[in-house]
Amino acid sequence: MNAATKGERYARIFRKAGTFLGKGNIARAVEVLKEGVELARTLGDARMAERFQAEIDRAQSGSENRQN
Repeated sequence: MNAATKGERYARIFRKAGTFLGKGNIARAVEVLKEGVELARTLGDARMAERFQAEIDRAQSGSENRQN
């Protein structure tokens, strides 16, 4: 897969997750971001897998703060 195609797929995942985050649906956003982690790992892209994981951590910590 070429770099442009990978970038498009990653961007699509981030946009989809952002839509769910914007609607307050943290659980669904995390599911989408986890799909991104798996995609990145499948493609051998450790850096992007780390970025997706960082977004998962950020979303989950944000939802914990709202619950307290």
